[in-house]
Amino acid sequence: MPALNIAIGIPARMGSTRFPGKPLAELAGKPMILHVVERALAADLGQVFVATDDERIAKVVRSSRAAVCMTHADHDSGSERLAEAACDMDCDIIVNVQGDEPLIDPAAIRAVIEPFHNDHALPMATLAHPVRNPDDLIDPNVVKVVTNAKGRAMYFSRAAIPFPRSEHAATALQHVGLYAYRRKFLLNYPALEPCKAEQSEHLEQLRVLHHGYDIAVTVGDFHCIGIDTPADLVRAEKLLDIKTL
Repeated sequence: MPALNIAIGIPARMGSTRFPGKPLAELAGKPMILHVVERALAADLGQVFVATDDERIAKVVRSSRAAVCMTHADHDSGSERLAEAACDMDCDIIVNVQGDEPLIDPAAIRAVIEPFHNDHALPMATLAHPVRNPDDLIDPNVVKVVTNAKGRAMYFSRAAIPFPRSEHAATALQHVGLYAYRRKFLLNYPALEPCKAEQSEHLEQLRVLHHGYDIAVTVGDFHCIGIDTPADLVRAEKLLDIKTL
């Protein structure tokens, strides 16, 4: 099988409800978006670009080795923003590294593309790890996923799935919000009709399952901490300090 031409896209916007201006929030002396860019570059898979609708973010990113793709402001998800940016790109696979993952492991970025090497028809892939904290199973901010025998996602939810009704409960998997798409599929994603489950759970990947497409789930010991609030930023800075000691 020929080598895959891969691009890593980082969707970033300023209008976060819980943390306005999040991409430019300072983390260890520089804007958070630059930490994400550095992690994406360290994966060493191909070109890295930031898709944004805000010139303030673009100006910061231009100081790095990543490209900037200016997009419209009315996208409902990172996938839709990347789909606009990918229209004129020459690549096979696009990895979606969210702009609020400054501690994303480059090894996780490399892992998410592995299923495409073995399945030339696979439209999309993501990651998961076993739930580490029992409280996370019932935390709606922690997304869980159930997979089938082929390692494809059956459902994603903020609820406890699978529900631990007996002492023989299955190992729950926590979803890692890192995606990879075949470019052709990503371009088609915005045309898919949103579904009720997606709107109820506020999980864009449920639209993919609703329309009958596969999402491969690679399970491993991945450590990814998203930044949703200023408190998360403080926690991330402490973890960065530990890693640099």
